[in-house]
Formats: sequence, C-alpha cells, structure tokens
Amino acid sequence: MQLSPWIQAARPMAQANIAIPLGFGQALAFSLTGHFSLSVCAAVFVFGVFDQLYIVFANDVADYVSDKENVFYNRFSGGSRVLVDGRLQPAELMRAAIASAVLMMGVCATLAFTVPSPWLLGLGGIALLLLWLYSFAPARLAYRGHGEVLQGLGIGVVLPLFGYLAQGGRLGQFPVVVGFASFLMGYAGNITTALPDRPSDEKTAKRSYPVRRGERSARRESLLLLATAVGILVATSPFSVTWRAGVGLPVGALLLWNLLAQDSDSANRKGCELFVLRSGAACSWAWVVGAMGFVSARF
Repeated sequence: MQLSPWIQAARPMAQANIAIPLGFGQALAFSLTGHFSLSVCAAVFVFGVFDQLYIVFANDVADYVSDKENVFYNRFSGGSRVLVDGRLQPAELMRAAIASAVLMMGVCATLAFTVPSPWLLGLGGIALLLLWLYSFAPARLAYRGHGEVLQGLGIGVVLPLFGYLAQGGRLGQFPVVVGFASFLMGYAGNITTALPDRPSDEKTAKRSYPVRRGERSARRESLLLLATAVGILVATSPFSVTWRAGVGLPVGALLLWNLLAQDSDSANRKGCELFVLRSGAACSWAWVVGAMGFVSARF
C-alpha cells in the first residue's frame, strides 16, 4: 500500500481547523477552573486527529462529483483530489472514514469515563452527526443550502465545548457569548473556504453560500461576520488592554486587507487563495491569541 495518497487524502493542513478550537476550549476551562491535565490534553488532540480524518475522508466521497468539475481548486478547497486523480477509490476512503469514526468515539468513551464527563460521549456523537447532515443524504445541507450553520456549530461550538469539558469545565459555566463568537468564526470560515469552489458548486447544483449570495456579497459578509465575532470576543472576555490589542489589531489589519483586495474572484486562483489564506489567518489568530489571553487572565 502506498502511503502518499493517504497523506494527501488526510489533508494535514486541515488539522488546524480542529486543533485550534479544541485548544481554545481547554484554555477557556483553565481560565475558569485553574485545572489543566497534560494527559487529557493529549487525548483531546488525538480525538481531533480522528475527527479530522473522518471529516476529510467522508467529504471526499460525498463531494466526488463536484470536485471533478472544480478547475479552480487550491490547497484550502476542492477536496484532496485523490479520488479525482484516481489515486484511491471511494470505497477505500469510506472504509477509512468509518474506521476513523470508530476510533474517535473510542477516545470519547475513554475520556467520558476517566474525566469523568458523559457529555463528551454525546459531543462525539454530535460531531459525527453534523458531518453526516452536512454531506450525505437525506439532509445533505451542504448541497441544499445552509451547511455553514452546521460548520459553525461543529467547529465553533462542539469542538471548543469538548475541550472545555474534557479539562473539567462545568457545562453551566460555559460562557455563551464567547461560544456565540466562536460559532460566527466557524460560520464565516465555511463561507470563505467555499469561495474558490463557487463555479463547480454552481454546475453541480450545490447551494453553498457563495452560490446563493454571489462571490462579492459572500466575501464581504464573511469579513463582517469575522469582525463581529472578534469584536464580541475582545469586548466580553477578561483580557488586559495588551491582550485586546494583540487579538484585535492584527485581525483588523488582515480583514481590511481582504476588504480592499480587488482580485479575489474564484476565476483568479491566486487572488482567491490569498483571500482565503488571510481570512483563515485572521480567524486562527483570534482563536490562538484569545486562548492565550484566557490563560493569562488566570494569573
């Protein structure tokens, strides 16, 4: 068995979308409880690896037809291309997705009984369900429309809450306003990464946000959502002035750069890729530096 197609299918760069929200949730728990376990942290990130593999493998199978039509794909969108290029078969990827889901739930069960927190097992099940609702029949909301809501819930709420509960955070103390800001970041991220796929999505009747709203509106609205999310995070979190500036100023600069960019249409592959990269960097920066701000607030 060749390893390189599987590494390509795993899309290692996509792990940032999983690991950063999980880390954010753990930092939030530490800021409230002062408790942190390295072994639990390691287990949480192992959960994240299996979650990512389940997502990318299953999505490649679900999006095979759309990906074949996609001539504007880049490193952030359009799938891994292993099926389109014939490097792996759909049945192989689907078996790997199922195996990843089983291993992911095994980690959930282990954490649920050792932390202990039965909510972790439920959150693992919700993570599996959200992907199925997103990509597969009968719901297939990524194609019917409003799949961005599911990604906002998955990346912005389920993952931070999983990290938070795993590190001993109490469900009743989870800050809803911070969770809402995180949801908006996940929602905006879905819009952004769908931009390069707009032509192929339109051809295959996939009603993604850029198809429904048009690329220009989708770009501007994704920036507005990110700016709102970061504004809420900065305004409502117990950060010092230094941390507020550290979160807000770089994010503001990146979003302004994207707002002024004139070459971000999907037909301009490089310009569109740079738009996605800058928005992704802004979101990641807000999560990472925000997490550090929560940790610093404990001292």
